[in-house]
Amino acid sequence: MTLFLFFRKRPKLLVLSSLSLVLVAFTAAYSKTRPLSYHSGKELNEYRMMQAGDLPTGVGTLFLGSGKCAGCHGIDPIGLANFTSEGEQVSPAENWRATMMANSSKDPFWRAKVAHEVSVNPAHEEELVNKCTSCHAPLGKYGALHDGIDNFTMAMIDEDSLANDGVSCVACHMQNIQTVGQQFSGELHFSEDTIFGPQFNILDTDLPLFVPAMTSFVGVTPVPDSRFSQSETCAGCHSLLTNTVDLEGNLTGTQFIEQATYHEWLNSAYNMDEALNQECQGCHMPRLSEPIVIASGYLFLEDYPRTPFGQHWLVGGNSFMLKLMKNRIDQLGITATADNFDTVISRTIQNLQQNTATLELSQNAVDGDTARYTVKVTNKVGHKFPSGYPARRAFIEFLVTDDEGNEVFHSGKMDNIWEVQGQNPDWEPHYDLITDDVNEVQIYEMVMSDVNGGVTTVLERADHMIKDNRLVPLGFKLDHPAYDSTMIVGTALNDANFNYIAGVEGSGTDEIRYHVPVTGLNGNLHVSVKLWYQSDPPKWNNELFSVDNPVINAYEQMYWEEGGDEPVQVSMAETNTTVIGISEFANFFRVGPNPTSSGMVNIYAGKDQILEINVYSMDGKLIETLNPRSSNSQITLPKVQGTYILDVRTNRGRRIEKVLRR
Repeated sequence: MTLFLFFRKRPKLLVLSSLSLVLVAFTAAYSKTRPLSYHSGKELNEYRMMQAGDLPTGVGTLFLGSGKCAGCHGIDPIGLANFTSEGEQVSPAENWRATMMANSSKDPFWRAKVAHEVSVNPAHEEELVNKCTSCHAPLGKYGALHDGIDNFTMAMIDEDSLANDGVSCVACHMQNIQTVGQQFSGELHFSEDTIFGPQFNILDTDLPLFVPAMTSFVGVTPVPDSRFSQSETCAGCHSLLTNTVDLEGNLTGTQFIEQATYHEWLNSAYNMDEALNQECQGCHMPRLSEPIVIASGYLFLEDYPRTPFGQHWLVGGNSFMLKLMKNRIDQLGITATADNFDTVISRTIQNLQQNTATLELSQNAVDGDTARYTVKVTNKVGHKFPSGYPARRAFIEFLVTDDEGNEVFHSGKMDNIWEVQGQNPDWEPHYDLITDDVNEVQIYEMVMSDVNGGVTTVLERADHMIKDNRLVPLGFKLDHPAYDSTMIVGTALNDANFNYIAGVEGSGTDEIRYHVPVTGLNGNLHVSVKLWYQSDPPKWNNELFSVDNPVINAYEQMYWEEGGDEPVQVSMAETNTTVIGISEFANFFRVGPNPTSSGMVNIYAGKDQILEINVYSMDGKLIETLNPRSSNSQITLPKVQGTYILDVRTNRGRRIEKVLRR
């Protein structure tokens, strides 16, 4: 399968040997006239512990806790290291500690979902837990494997401070740089006693890396490699296959692509177009061009700031879970503070609203009984939106109100638990045209099916997709080698404007037409369209919450204590429409012949002057515009038979007529 076989080719890079780095670093460090540290002896150890805060400082046979890293990469009390020139704190440890990655093993939804999968297929507990902990508790799972323990359990997480360190510093920085991007589904490989980092630009090249601090304090050797700043570093956990079982729990011998964020990026302009190239880290770890001193405790390092500096924001879109965890810091044993969470939540919402997707709203023809609009959605991210875990969804709320605020049309309306009203109980199809606000709503999502064709949220039962109309990234192509891992599924595949503009593939857009009934309405209509995002929608949890399990029950209580997953507004657009009833013009306005065989149509406006005539096709496309400036005009419709819309504006108002061309 492509998911395993396809990965981006990189040129080989020359890397200095660890021994060379040690020698160079020692020579450079001891050539300085000032002391190595501004602390000494006991003071330095106490300083390191202070920097760690509540982060684990334990050391296993393979890994070490994030508190060890925070000793140098935490907040520097004298403001030398991990601060910008304007005093902004950019400590990797502080920026990371309230993220979803830092708390991946404590995430109550993840724990509930593991309990759900095991409850459905208890005979598969060992395989399920080992697979899930590979990415959510990698220091526990792979630390145990290193020690000869093949079966890592959920109970072991709570007994292991390193397992509870989530996707910590060493979970990324100790990955073997030679194998990243070649294996997926949590199949990670680590280099013992080695820390990989980015290839920095250093202002004074006589100190390429200060090795002694890391070798003496944490017992690892730092090695720079430019590949570490590339998307392959993220691939091991962000493309994932699961083994499929039938409803009796029997393995079918097939696999299901649960998520393929890395492969979605491969099939995008941000990988394939050199002018647009952007790695995962470029968005999720925003770069500072300002040189930053990256380690504290050593005054001479102020002469060796590093650039570019990747800020460890590591934000996605799951603000709901961040808020839930912030409200239960002690209950969940989290080491971050409420202020840490507030910062990450703010960054997450900002990321959703500024970097994710945009909306454009266009008004098309309005006739006596229908107002027509087109909504264009553009994906701005380097993968599908939404991406990742299959629960994620986005949907469009389209609302039309009159002058008094009364609802005329409302597709995508939410109820008091933030569920979308009117959606199909099983799954909502993809739409190109929406005419019924009660039963039709555009939802961008992935819908999984079991072997019998039924909708399922049990990951191990997922056999194939019924629907995947999630917005694809710019440059996405059906003939890309990674397409079989990133497929569009369902009617979106036949939608002429899904990822196409003017017949050209790869736009990363979708257009939805809305036809709003306006019979009998007069006056102004206000139209607003909003794109919403939910990471854990109520509908997804129906199957989960039906299982009686202490871990699931605990999460269900937390979920409803939060009031459910209130969606985040990603984008919004508005317009106004004036509707004038047909009766006002009935005594003086004439259009004929209708139907017309020749295509010729006469328009008569009595004593009024016709200022403008717009001719539209029934799908809302403008065909022709005329400005006769007279009371009579004649137009010629296209030769193609069908119904056309005439939008006629006079000095007294506006009239819309449908004309049939035979």
